[in-house]
Amino acid sequence: MKKQEKINAIVEYFQKNNPNPTTELKYQTPFQLLVSVVLSAQCTDKRVNAITPELFRCFPDPYSMSKGSADEIFNLIKSCSYPNSKSRYLHAIAQKLVNDFDGNVPSTIDELQSLPGVGRKTANVVLSVLFNEPTMPVDTHVFRVASRLGLTTHAKNPLQAEKQLLDFFDKSLLHNVHHWLILHGRYVCRARKPQCHECGLSFVCSYYEQKYHPKNTLNKKKANH
Repeated sequence: MKKQEKINAIVEYFQKNNPNPTTELKYQTPFQLLVSVVLSAQCTDKRVNAITPELFRCFPDPYSMSKGSADEIFNLIKSCSYPNSKSRYLHAIAQKLVNDFDGNVPSTIDELQSLPGVGRKTANVVLSVLFNEPTMPVDTHVFRVASRLGLTTHAKNPLQAEKQLLDFFDKSLLHNVHHWLILHGRYVCRARKPQCHECGLSFVCSYYEQKYHPKNTLNKKKANH
């Protein structure tokens, strides 16, 4: 199957089965989404959603969080991964938002990455979810699923995967593609035990073909030589 045929089949499947995907993080304001995405690094959305109600009750906006302390934030997020560094980042982010951005979450990737602890993936998530920008945040789920499906080829890191995916999908679809791949990786194409026999994309999946029909894969390779 040619790459474009595979892409078309994947888009058709997801549009039918999950036409309106969205983030599973719970938030009410742009600031709260930014905080939630920072907390979600190497942490499940479920755990983040359990932490944030009390965090946002105490610190609903950057002004209140900037006036608090990293220790206070730590006590509210200590059940998530890396609470020491994340509490410091969140306090510094709030201060920078107040001092440099009038309390608003910036809308460009360079400005977002100027915030403490905000890398490219986090910035791309914010741009996609808040501002509907055609970005492709690549986390571990997206990286894994894109590779297994055969959407990316020899991508050694998230940036290489991001660039390939940006080339393959229409810009108007990127917002949904990001969520489709994350959710598929979270619930079906899991890292340790992918649910291959329950997956509706097995017919276009390179990983599935190599694992369950290796002879077919070998014959295709021979035919190409």
